[in-house]
Parts: sequence; structure tokens; C-alpha cells
Amino acid sequence: MSGMKNMTLAHMAEACGGILYGREEDWNREVCAITTDSRKAEPGCLFAAIPGERVDGHDFIGQVFEKGALCVITEREPGDSRNYIKVDSTIRALGALAAYYLEQLAIPVVGITGSVGKTSTKEMIAAVLSQKYRTLKTAGNFNNELGLPLTIFRLREEDEIAVLEMGINHFGEMHRLAAIAKPDTCVITNIGQCHLEYLGDRDGVLRAKTEIFDYLRPDAHIVLNGDDDKLATVKEVKLPAQVSSIRPTFFGLGTDNDIYADQIEKKGLDGIACRICIRKDKGLSDSAKIDKDAGCCDSFAVTIPIPGEHMVRNALAATAVGLHYGLTTEEIRAGIESLQPVSGRFHIIRTENYTIIDDCYNANPMSMKASLGVLQDSGMAQVSRKVAILGDMGELGEDEVQMHRSVGEYAGGLDINLCICVGALSAHIAEGINTANESSLLHAGGSVNANDSVNADNPFDRIDTHKIRIETVVLPDLSTLLEQLPNLVRKGDTILVKASHFMHFEKVVAQLESMDVS
Repeated sequence: MSGMKNMTLAHMAEACGGILYGREEDWNREVCAITTDSRKAEPGCLFAAIPGERVDGHDFIGQVFEKGALCVITEREPGDSRNYIKVDSTIRALGALAAYYLEQLAIPVVGITGSVGKTSTKEMIAAVLSQKYRTLKTAGNFNNELGLPLTIFRLREEDEIAVLEMGINHFGEMHRLAAIAKPDTCVITNIGQCHLEYLGDRDGVLRAKTEIFDYLRPDAHIVLNGDDDKLATVKEVKLPAQVSSIRPTFFGLGTDNDIYADQIEKKGLDGIACRICIRKDKGLSDSAKIDKDAGCCDSFAVTIPIPGEHMVRNALAATAVGLHYGLTTEEIRAGIESLQPVSGRFHIIRTENYTIIDDCYNANPMSMKASLGVLQDSGMAQVSRKVAILGDMGELGEDEVQMHRSVGEYAGGLDINLCICVGALSAHIAEGINTANESSLLHAGGSVNANDSVNADNPFDRIDTHKIRIETVVLPDLSTLLEQLPNLVRKGDTILVKASHFMHFEKVVAQLESMDVS
């Protein structure tokens, strides 16, 4: 296997500030890979021993040497005469090594952050850039201070661009991630009610996410969601040690954005069609080689294969990035239409019994409402039911009860038949739905007083209540849900599965896929 460019033992020890011990004849050898998983150790690799709460990587140093590892990074003396780099913190050492490795490769980096939709936006941007470049993207949720370096270590000299997802939940984390990645292009999807337990409010989220600006490269591009009220305030960004400022490229559904969409046509669970418009007066036409004399904007029609209004914004963000890197609009269209769903994130699963909207990987109020909107627009026949299975959302701070209730109030205004709420916090989603039901009925039926001609015994007798009321079921936990699930769903249902990751709702999806119904 070929080595990682310039990642010799001597260079790595210097890059991470560690002390190299072992056989000097090996110190100018390049490692072939870097791993923190002893099971993936191979001849010529570097193994980084990370101390954990349940498993300590230092306990496996002997095993990885037996598998042929060239060197280990360790916080403790390994008691072995073979090659090792002694450091104070393995995690910090990996970050320093990742930053050094990116410098050796000198390829463009697209850094993606935001409260909601980082992964789906990453997938969309990678699909577009892959039409022109050999593209490496973040796999799964490898987007934190450990996952980001491990993603970077997968790069090889033949790769031409990296699309890196960057996730945080505390102040200062984005600084550390951005110091590693130093993006050429920064994309921020939105500023939502996420990690408020640590970031306080949306203004805090904005401050935390925009820490990425402090480590952008001098000629960087900034791509922001112009429909987001917080991001829309970022009119220009002055980079450290730079005289000039960067004007962001804004994308969104609003026609005042640099890149926007119109003629949006929802196709149920088969996706969404739209026309993407690119304003020429913002200089984007230069990248796209658009005829400047043909009106105020260029446009192209595209069908996005995954449903949801949020996917339109993802396509707009990908268009902005594609233009910055010289793709034609035809290449951008092809990339958008080639997008494949990721398990747990708006993955549509059709079985003999149900249509499942698998969006169970994570949740917050913004993404929960977006998913419910997709369920409403699923376009199934009238005889089919639309069922939402919703679980608790985490890290929402002191207003978590009200935020769950607000999701319910939103759901109460939608065309959904049944909402199954699982967990102590999700019980408040049911409360919100019931409140919205009652409010809708009162509004439709009118207030009742002595002058009303409405039947006082049934003030709602003028409306078809089954079109307003959503049935709710509240269950205490996942195990109860799995036990009761066969009694709650019916053949032909379209079922949304959505909760924060700690609820483990992937087990719900698995049961639905395998469950027989009479």
C-alpha cells in the first residue's frame, strides 16, 4: 500500500510536538494509514492509542505491533522497544497531524457546518463536485475533534477536493476544527435551536458556528443560507491578517438571494422539482461562463431525488459551491440528480407493508418540523394513513419542554392521521398537538355565546372534525413502543421515524422493515 505523503515518523513527531522513540532506521518511513481502531491495524500503519471511559487504546498497543503497525502514538510509556511517539494528548496530536497532512496534499477543502442539514448538504455538495473532481467526503458522523482528523487521514494524493462536515456543541470547538481544516470554502446551512444547553440561544449558536471564519484561507469563499435571519446579518467577513473583506454568497428560496429557486413542484416521496436561478450581477456568472447579455440571471431545471423543501436549499448551496469550483450548470444538475439517500436521514424505504421515512439519526425542533412537512406532502392515496413516530430531542436547554410542545403545535396544523410520541419530553409534543386540535376546532366552529345559532351541546357540528383532529399516542420508552408497534400501525401506512440519536430509533426502522401485518 502506498504511503501517506510526507507522513514519516520524524515529520509526524515534529508536527504534533511529540517525542519519537524506537528504531532510527524507520524514522524516515511513511505510514500507510492512521487508525484509532486496533481491529483495523495493518502492516505499516500508525495506531493512535486513545484513553476512553470504557476502553483504553493503550491496552491494545501490543496487539497492533503484532499486526505489523510501524508506530504508535501514546500518552504513556508503552513498555515496548518498537517505534512510538509520546504525546500529552492523543486527540490533540491527531488534530495537529491532520492539519499537517492537509498542508502536504494542498487540495481545496469545503467545510460545512450549521444546526440542521449538515450531512444532507455535505452529500449534495459531494455529489455535485464529484462530476468534475475526485472528491473525498466525511463518512457517517465523523465530524468532531476525533472524526475530522480520521476523515482527513483517508485522503490520498490522487484526491482533488475534500468535503468535510464540522459539528460542534460547545464554544471553542469550531476554532479547533477550523484550525485543522482551514477551509477554502465555508458553507453554513442555518442557525437553529440546537445544543442550547451549552450555547444558550440562537445568537450563541451563531457565534459558535462563525468561529470557522477565523481560520478560512485568504482567498476563501463563504456560502450562507440567506433565508436564515441570523445568517442574513453576516454581510461581510474580514479574515484575520487580511485587508479586504469577503462578501458571502447567499442562497435560499427568497428571490433576493444570489442563488434562489422558483417553480418548486413537490413530487411526494419521489422528490422535488424546481428551477435554480443564478444572479449574474453577483459575479457568479463568471465562474459558470454564463452569457451576461441573456437577462439578469441564468437558470436551469432540476429534479432533486429526495423530498423536502430543505433539500432545495441543499441543492442551492451545492450550486454555489459548484460554481465557485468551475462546474457548468449541466454538471451541477447531473450531480444534484445523482444524489443517493443516507440511512437515517430522509431515507425512503418501501416495503410490502409500509412506506417508511427513515429520518431517525438525529432531531431538533427545526428538523422535526421539516420532517413532518415531508410526511404531510407524501402524496399517498386517501385510504393510506400518515403516521409520525416521534421521540425526545436532546440538548435543548431549559426551554426543552416548550420546544417539544411547539413541534406538537406545528404538527397539529398538518394533514397527519396519527402521532406516536415516545419519551418523557415527547409527551409534550402530544400536548401541543392536542392544543392545536382544540384551537383549530374553536376557530372553525366559532366562539359560543347566547347569540350564536350553533348547537351549544356540539359547537363543532358545522365542521368535519376528522380532517382536523390528529390521534395521539404517548408511550414512555422505546421498549414499550417496540412491543406496541404491531397494534399501532396498519398495512399501507406512510410512517415517519424521527428522534435524537440517543433514542435509538434505528431499532424502530428495523422492526418496521421486518414486521408482518395481517
